[in-house]
Amino acid sequence: MKIGLIGTGRIGAFHAATLLKVPGVTGLVVADADPARAAALADSLGVRAADSIEAMYAAGVDAVVITAATSAHATLIHQALDAGVPVFCEKPVALDVPGTRAVVERAEAGTVPVQIGFQRRFDAGYRAAREALRSGELGWLHTLRACTSDQSPPPAAFIPTSGGLFRDCSIHDFDIMRWLTGREVVSVYAQGANRGADFFAEGDDVDTCAALLRFDDDTLATVTATRYNGAGHDVRLEVCGSKGARFVGLDDRAPLPSAETRLSWQRADAPYATFMERFHDAYVTELAVFVEVAAGRAPSPCTPAEALEALYVAEACDRSRRTGRPVAVADVRAGEGGGAAPAA
Repeated sequence: MKIGLIGTGRIGAFHAATLLKVPGVTGLVVADADPARAAALADSLGVRAADSIEAMYAAGVDAVVITAATSAHATLIHQALDAGVPVFCEKPVALDVPGTRAVVERAEAGTVPVQIGFQRRFDAGYRAAREALRSGELGWLHTLRACTSDQSPPPAAFIPTSGGLFRDCSIHDFDIMRWLTGREVVSVYAQGANRGADFFAEGDDVDTCAALLRFDDDTLATVTATRYNGAGHDVRLEVCGSKGARFVGLDDRAPLPSAETRLSWQRADAPYATFMERFHDAYVTELAVFVEVAAGRAPSPCTPAEALEALYVAEACDRSRRTGRPVAVADVRAGEGGGAAPAA
């Protein structure tokens, strides 16, 4: 199978190298809005670079992986569907609800498979926690606590096209909570703050956020995120039930320096520095599954429709942090309350 890859930045380069090791992948053609960057990656991997996206499709690719800027995702998915080519796209599908709905409708009207990249679904820890919860081992669920904390901020140029901290970063937590519990978020209350670089506020974004979520069975969840976690890249989820609990991400590289003097364990390795280190194995598994999806041997494990549900929650959180009020997810789904006041 020959795979086309669009977007040769950090995650694109990582996915390109990973795809070359996936069984069944016989070739790779890379493309980018900057042809020179695509050529440089192609040279480093010994694969072909296309001068344009059209040239990539003309090369006869059997599937396409999209790792371009978030603002281009929806257009590139539509282009792949026009070509009748199975497509994997990093989250989110689009920067807004209407753009995401348009992709959902287009995908559901056809037969070309689309897989959205929420790699935590393929992480061993999250999968084990899901199994423990759904087996009844944890009893009934009362609390979820999630954090996604980057060690250092992204480049300033990334912020205007990222969709914001809730849509770009915390959306992973919203998706994994839905996937793990099988429940829907009904309301949110969120806050955001800026204590770091000015470019976050200048881009109408925040560098740190916190949200309280209520699910349809009255389970409560807290979600926090920051671009400035000096201890290291920290992604964890606490799943707390009436009979037991599971803590995802509590491994030897978790950046959790303890203030306690009585410890029976010590961190064995350097803490995670990036999301690609933290989720290396999950990304590899995710792309291997996509090859199976593209070959027609498996259904998409994460459809655009599922990604839309996570986006509804992210949108509700962003509205809440701008207005200072709780927001019902049903209002976002219905298209109400769109005229939020800007953040102070």
